[in-house]
Amino acid sequence: MSALNIQLPDSLYNSLKRLAEQDGISLDQFVASAIAEKIAALTTEQYLQERANRGDRTSYESVLSKVPDIEPEVHDKLPSA
Repeated sequence: MSALNIQLPDSLYNSLKRLAEQDGISLDQFVASAIAEKIAALTTEQYLQERANRGDRTSYESVLSKVPDIEPEVHDKLPSA
């Protein structure tokens, strides 16, 4: 494990401490979890953008044309508005 020493505004530190106590975890655990969530969000966004850039409209339409044009089963229908 690596150590990280950071400076936080008192208000942010107090919120961090209160929330960690509410969750019954240490400050270190709370901060590590928050950082992991942020990294996951950013890398997911990046992955989706990269995947979208590889997309091909012609291939998409080709695959979509193979889907049968039939009524959905009862449990698959959207509720009426």
